[in-house]
Amino acid sequence: MKRTSTRLADGREILYYDADDGAARAVPDTRPLDASATSSEVRRDPLLGDPVVIASHRQARTYHPPADACPLCPSTEGRASEVPAPDYDVVVFENRFPSLAGDTGRCEVICFTPDHLTSFAELDEERAALVLAAWTDRTAELSAHAGIRQVYCFENRGAEIGVTLAHPHGQIYAFPFITPRTTRMLATVAAHRARTGGNLFEEVLAAERAEGTRIVLEGEHWTAFVPYAARWPYEVHLHPHRRTADLTTLDDAARAEFPGLYLDLLRRFDRLFGSSAPTPYISAWHQAPVSGEGRADFALHLELFTVRRTADKLKYLAGTESGMEAYMNDVRPEDAAARLREVADR
Repeated sequence: MKRTSTRLADGREILYYDADDGAARAVPDTRPLDASATSSEVRRDPLLGDPVVIASHRQARTYHPPADACPLCPSTEGRASEVPAPDYDVVVFENRFPSLAGDTGRCEVICFTPDHLTSFAELDEERAALVLAAWTDRTAELSAHAGIRQVYCFENRGAEIGVTLAHPHGQIYAFPFITPRTTRMLATVAAHRARTGGNLFEEVLAAERAEGTRIVLEGEHWTAFVPYAARWPYEVHLHPHRRTADLTTLDDAARAEFPGLYLDLLRRFDRLFGSSAPTPYISAWHQAPVSGEGRADFALHLELFTVRRTADKLKYLAGTESGMEAYMNDVRPEDAAARLREVADR
């Protein structure tokens, strides 16, 4: 993998990740951009203790541009985009409208392909491996930034999720705090360790593999399963068999197997509802905090879920979920797993 780092016209960093070591990507950004201005701040909910990011400047961010004005496509003659080069394999750059910036962290955009009309599921294994390498590189670099507590790589896909740019892309957030969901996991795992001496992540994975009814697919180094208490109609957790804290410490064998297995999983999601419309989803890497006691017991894993519950119905977070964080699932997890096994590409 070759990494090329350069700057956009307003000073933001852009990094090209190429499979070909001879690729030349250091193309200047000729746009007349002013330096980006942000107004992010982190506040704490006094009752829950949870951090909330206030980022009012994001009201002006790009919203559903036409395909010929997509800022994530490569630049062409007469049309300059966020990516100055006329082509790329995988590219990462600082978000022009970041929720987190400066003392409050950093937000990056990662584009998986220059092809506007494709999706992650349609990538080949070589490109998916390059994305994994980029996620890993960004996790390592951002973890070393002063004040960063956790790095989060994720993809939002589909208008139903709230995506405002249709180009295949994800995001990478470097948080100045440990996120509320991770904080809760750490507390549960620590309590389990104190009570039993064991690691809860390892025991959950072992139990799912032994019980079997919620397994979607299994490789030599990874297992994908629908969790016992899934919150979403179709939700899959993907764990490496060897527990590790984050992407930087993933072993070579698991790294090599991941692309094919992950692409298989995404393609199953796209076949779930038997329609030509792609399945909306969120794909989220859960990584350990950068440092602290909880890091040693955490387990890197990916959580993938869709907000669609049938071909023509969405799962809305209504009164119980949004108001009280009490989830009500319309699909039995065992049935969801069976359906995901059925839609394998034969």
